[in-house]
Amino acid sequence: MLHSWFYGIVMVCLLFSCRNRSSTGVDDEFSFTDTFEVADSFGIHQEVMEDIIENLASPVEIAGLLDKINAPFSNTYLASTDYLDDYNTTFKKAVALGVFGADLGYLNMYNINNTVLDYLSAVKSLADDLKVGQFFDFNTLKRLATNSENLDSLMFLSVRSFNQMDQYLRENKRGHLSSLIMGGLWIEGMHLATQVAKTSPHPDLYNRIGEQKIVIPDLLALLGRYRKDPKFDTLFADLENVKNSFDKVNISYEVGEPQMIEKGGKLIFIQNETSHVEMPDTLLQEITLKIEDLRNQLIGI
Repeated sequence: MLHSWFYGIVMVCLLFSCRNRSSTGVDDEFSFTDTFEVADSFGIHQEVMEDIIENLASPVEIAGLLDKINAPFSNTYLASTDYLDDYNTTFKKAVALGVFGADLGYLNMYNINNTVLDYLSAVKSLADDLKVGQFFDFNTLKRLATNSENLDSLMFLSVRSFNQMDQYLRENKRGHLSSLIMGGLWIEGMHLATQVAKTSPHPDLYNRIGEQKIVIPDLLALLGRYRKDPKFDTLFADLENVKNSFDKVNISYEVGEPQMIEKGGKLIFIQNETSHVEMPDTLLQEITLKIEDLRNQLIGI
């Protein structure tokens, strides 16, 4: 379970490389100053931000679920890397990092190694343009990503690197980029899940999609800090439209036995619970269409 839970974070981390170069053709177009004070004005502090990011990463563990339910691979679900040069603004590059990260998760679960290298090369270029490549050793990531036996090592390296990158971005008034990366990751992860659900329906996949009702308010909280910028405001409004559909999903919980775990050198009790999702097929179709429209709009250059 822990193995798959980390997978979403891993895929974000595969986005970045070790070489840092100058940003060419990037339009730093944002109309705001990104500071910790901006976050505080929305009641979101650093520790809360870290929790939100961890929760947002979980949707892409869907990639592991797709493999578990034996859903067949299809490259038609993936965003094309053929138009990489057309991602020519900071906004587009950051969203694309998240989108391609989710696609890398999907590819890795099916061991499509030749295509994985294409996507790693594409995201290497994007990461370098955004000047965050210094946190990641691209050669090591490439070696680990093309050998499924090294997945645990890949996870450890990637999670640590992403946390460093995220902290760096926020401390250097670039937290908006983390928000966009996470937005692209979530949207593409949901696109993969909903497209597979149309051809390979499975109760576990339905439940995972429905559970995103809990996650999407966190994503809106991340992006909502920057709504004064028109591009963020448009993305926020589009995601609110998606949330309106998720609001119709009914989730109930069954409380289980508490479990004692060690965290930070201390023993703590956690309450286990099982969620039950009620989502009619018509509602799933509605969510699928909205996600597809938003995702295609974002990658439509």
